[in-house]
Amino acid sequence: MRASAGRWAAVLSLVCGMACGAQAQSAEEFYKGKQLQLIVGYEAGNDYDIGARLLARHLGKRLPGQPAIVVQNMPQAAALASANYLYLRASRDGTVIGSISRNLPSQAAMGLPHIEADPRRFNWLGATSFPGRICVASDKSSVRTPADMFTQELIIGSVGVGSSTSIVPTVLNRVLGTKFRLIEGYRGAQDIVLAIERGEVQGACASLGQFRSHERLFKEGKLHVIFRAEEATLPEFPSAPSIYDYAKTAEQRQLMHFVFSSTEFGRPYLLPPDVPKERVEFMRKAFAETVKSPELIAEAERIKLDMSYRPPDHLERLVAQLYATPPEVIETIKKISPNLR
Repeated sequence: MRASAGRWAAVLSLVCGMACGAQAQSAEEFYKGKQLQLIVGYEAGNDYDIGARLLARHLGKRLPGQPAIVVQNMPQAAALASANYLYLRASRDGTVIGSISRNLPSQAAMGLPHIEADPRRFNWLGATSFPGRICVASDKSSVRTPADMFTQELIIGSVGVGSSTSIVPTVLNRVLGTKFRLIEGYRGAQDIVLAIERGEVQGACASLGQFRSHERLFKEGKLHVIFRAEEATLPEFPSAPSIYDYAKTAEQRQLMHFVFSSTEFGRPYLLPPDVPKERVEFMRKAFAETVKSPELIAEAERIKLDMSYRPPDHLERLVAQLYATPPEVIETIKKISPNLR
């Protein structure tokens, strides 16, 4: 009995020592020499992807031991697959960072099918950019102004549900009565622009950043902005009218504000649930310092990518506000949102 008790005491002592050692390990010690993974919910070449790769290059330099950060694209299901993976299966030790759709929080609050992630449990690191969204048409379309959208059909390309290429036109059709006709199934905004040039579709709705590599088409008059889907003026297109000017009731404005609130999330970054608090705080600090660094800012300016910083507490407040929306408003939003009728 004494020998058995002695062996159990030794085992317990060893377990305690291992646990205590793990708890005593600082975030600096943990990240030193680790290889990190950055999951991006969009295809290569998308502004999310470009921003994530820029961040990965600079963030690694600010972490102990300058660990490599490997970017992995997971664009399936219009970025829903990446959000579910981060929520359910990604490592909880702080070595996996996610860049998910800015639309995910509002979609989750509405109860969009196939979303298993709860945005309230993610550890938000912060976000980059304030992405205005625009709807554009080709020079081959007779649609020139927002008013035309109420009398003429515009055939536009779309990635599918979960993407702003679908959300913006579908909501506007159901709330304001515009006449977008969506052709879904494109891989991303770049493919849609190519489809416009081939004459397969006449236009698209997407974040402004996704059109930045196609400035030539705007300068040559092959693409023109019909309207912006924001109330705030866009510096790049100061004369573009706001679709909010065409809302006739307070209810219409409220519904658009909820669905389009995703703009406030920019391009968000996060850690999965249950990551140790010290590592979350450590990574939040490193994220903020990286995004504000002169080196990253200079490189972002060279490639014309908005990397302006948005803090994690701002994102947490936005999530809380979405989940505080009255049930009756949510029910109306479900009726007007893609694939929820």
